[in-house]
Amino acid sequence: MMWKWLGALLLFPVQMLYLVVKAAVCLVLPPRLRDLSRDNVLVTGGGRGIGRHLAREFARRRGARKIILWGRTEKCLKETTEEIRMMGTECHYFICDVGNREEVYRQAKAVREKVGDITILVNNAAVVHGKSLMDSDDDALLKSQHINTLGQFWTTKAFLPRMLELQNGHIVCLNSVLALSAIPGAIDYCTSKASSFAFMESLTLGLLDCPGVNATTVLPFHTSTEMFQGMRIRFPSLFPPLKPETVARRTVEAVQMNQAFLLLPWTMHVLVILKSILPQAALEEIHKFSGSYTCMNTFKGRT
Repeated sequence: MMWKWLGALLLFPVQMLYLVVKAAVCLVLPPRLRDLSRDNVLVTGGGRGIGRHLAREFARRRGARKIILWGRTEKCLKETTEEIRMMGTECHYFICDVGNREEVYRQAKAVREKVGDITILVNNAAVVHGKSLMDSDDDALLKSQHINTLGQFWTTKAFLPRMLELQNGHIVCLNSVLALSAIPGAIDYCTSKASSFAFMESLTLGLLDCPGVNATTVLPFHTSTEMFQGMRIRFPSLFPPLKPETVARRTVEAVQMNQAFLLLPWTMHVLVILKSILPQAALEEIHKFSGSYTCMNTFKGRT
């Protein structure tokens, strides 16, 4: 038994070195991309913002078989559905509040009966209220947790079992860098995204022994959509907001490359490293210097 443990201990650093070298080679050589032509893709919050761009990207550039949109606003869902159909891709929409467990399970059953099995689930739906804890309405706080966090529990439970049966599936989470580095004025959003990140990290590890089923978590910096309208940072030329079409393109590429975690832009890796090594006082000064400490003071959100 001792020799067995000794062998495993000596082999471990070799395995780590191999995986690091393999990852470095994949950065240089073009990876083999997943063919999406047989995939049915469901995007929550698919009527507008990043969700709409994700639907376009999966359909137009990547050739997904069918696109299914979930959301709460029928007007937006209908407009996006018509746009996707104009591209020549079959598209359907269902009105669904992912924060409502019963509604999720009911609409998931309707999707399977009308469209077929979902092989790529994109959890994109989210809300933000942009207020401090003491200024937030209790119902608003609950709403953000139900949609941003618990909604992923319900959608994943609804579609993952069939993916495991088919040995074919991918769970995608559009998260936020605020899951790793919170800011004042968005306490509901930051909390829900941190919970969502833990959910996806646990799920990703849990799928290691499930052939054909994988997960991708995307953590983008501030993206220029209506959702965070009015948000301002101190140095916009140094830290420009991401374009939603860029986030959508990189997300789909990450799915095709089976990338578990994606930080956008790459400079956000520096933030993670600094948060790991700097004392809290230094981190607070970085927040003040960059303007993230007060960036929500001008927040307006969707109108």
